Amino acid sequence: MKTASLIGYIVLVIALVGLILSGSILGDGMSSRVIQILAVLLMIWARITFGRRSFHASADPTEGNLVTSGPYRFLRHPIYASILYFIWAAVLSHISITNICLGLLGTFGAAVRIYTEERLLLIRYPEYREYAARTKRVIPFLL
Repeated sequence: MKTASLIGYIVLVIALVGLILSGSILGDGMSSRVIQILAVLLMIWARITFGRRSFHASADPTEGNLVTSGPYRFLRHPIYASILYFIWAAVLSHISITNICLGLLGTFGAAVRIYTEERLLLIRYPEYREYAARTKRVIPFLL
């Protein structure tokens, strides 16, 4: 699982770097910029709520309790959600085959990370199953 998670991370980084290199990382209109600003604020809120736990390039749940407050009350993966919101705001404001492919690549990378982390969270935190049943993954009230 850790290998798959690391691959997902690398794929996600490649998608982001591709958007940077193509000059398409920042939204080109007011709505896309607002979405990206909100995505950054969501990420900051999630990191503050998550606390001082360290980041791992491969899935590796850290010590401590399951976090279900702050943005985690509405989304199981607010950090990945914020990355996806940011990416797709950029892609949809600079539509091209290349950018759509980069958006899909980033979505795939995030999906791999989410899947592998959820498998590990189910093992580490028995209460995760109940939390997952009531909390959406990346889009509040939908998905």
